Amino acid sequence: MTSTAVRSASTTEAPLVLTTDAPRTLGFFDQFTLWGNFGISLFGPVTGALVAAYTGSLWQGLLAVVVGCGIGALVLGGAAVFGSQTGAPAMACLRGLFGRRGSMAPTVLNIAQNVGWATMEIIVISQAAVAVTSERWRWVFVVLAGIIATTMAVRPLGSVKILRKFMVWLVLLASIYLFVQVLSKPAHTLPQDNVFGFWPAVDLAAAGVVSFAPLAADYTRHSRTNKAAFGGSALGYGLAAIGYYALGVVAVATLQTNSDDVITALVTLPAGAIALFVLLVDEVDEAYANVYSTTMAAHNLIGHVDRRWISVAIGVIATGIALFIDLGNYTQFLYLIGSVFIPLFAVAIADFFIVSKMKWDVSDTAKFRWQPTLAWLIGFAAYQLVNPGTVSGWSPFWTDIQQGLFNHQPVPTWLGATYTSIIVSMVAAVLLGRIGRRPAA
Repeated sequence: MTSTAVRSASTTEAPLVLTTDAPRTLGFFDQFTLWGNFGISLFGPVTGALVAAYTGSLWQGLLAVVVGCGIGALVLGGAAVFGSQTGAPAMACLRGLFGRRGSMAPTVLNIAQNVGWATMEIIVISQAAVAVTSERWRWVFVVLAGIIATTMAVRPLGSVKILRKFMVWLVLLASIYLFVQVLSKPAHTLPQDNVFGFWPAVDLAAAGVVSFAPLAADYTRHSRTNKAAFGGSALGYGLAAIGYYALGVVAVATLQTNSDDVITALVTLPAGAIALFVLLVDEVDEAYANVYSTTMAAHNLIGHVDRRWISVAIGVIATGIALFIDLGNYTQFLYLIGSVFIPLFAVAIADFFIVSKMKWDVSDTAKFRWQPTLAWLIGFAAYQLVNPGTVSGWSPFWTDIQQGLFNHQPVPTWLGATYTSIIVSMVAAVLLGRIGRRPAA
């Protein structure tokens, strides 16, 4: 794969195989609207409601949203530059970090999380549609959402144009309406029964944004410049996520709802069903993004296979799973994603910009690099030690180590897993990277 892509007037769609150069057709506004649409999600109010529950305070909840989404947006923007600089999709970019074989580990994890996200998006679309219509139609909405998302994944750049020209304006109007309605209600005291603290809430908000970092280069490989890639992704997704997470925080205070019922509460607002229907249609782009990025991740393993067939297979799998499972433990899903990918992309950003000076080998012959691999493991451990989570069979192991390190005292409330793991990961990446580049005696 070459480091730059040749833009051809006759080539306006994403390449079908990994070895074909990507057309550079996306400017700042294209990417700003694309990532803004990705950031406007029905998961936003759900996550915001969880943040509100974690803080037990309207203002602390809003601050946690701004801090968490801000951190996540910077990581997302940094990851976006990988694609615009190399011309490679996200997981192929990681060949420059871990080598060709080493990149397979995050690729497999990314495929698993993207299939999970695509499934969850289809589920939340069907649940929101059922809130407007009837439970008996759920399977219809699941299948319809899966078909539309898969079709968009087959023609990704064409879908970006549709989102830019039409959906962004409808979504903006619907968003303004929901905000006006929610803010017009008096605020009430938030429940205090599930309060975990400010920094766990920041971790939750950041994890939701960083979950898109492993997808960023799949789209920004089509960016005309690095600045457009960074600014379009970080500002577009960051601002949209802040807005929609904040909507959930405020809804908990004014509508006296929770994360399980926040979507239903928004539907019951005057004309809320109409506004939510617009967002419901727009939500399909989230599922499309995950189907397409699963395809791009698979291309790092089987780059010779036509991506359209891979997208169809992934769409069928996600739709099939969505027909038979419920939403599940969304909070712990976000934390698990954060604990893996926040330190991974912190290491990648430090290595790309500081250690490797924006020169990664993303070819099939890229060699394994132990330094960033070790830095990733160190950052992952740092995240787990601050926030072990509650996953059965996994969390007790890290909790025991945590209690030993802190002498059985609670972790300091100012110590957040997100920024701690980012700092630890970046420092480790830079120090180990310098060791690795030290000339032999």
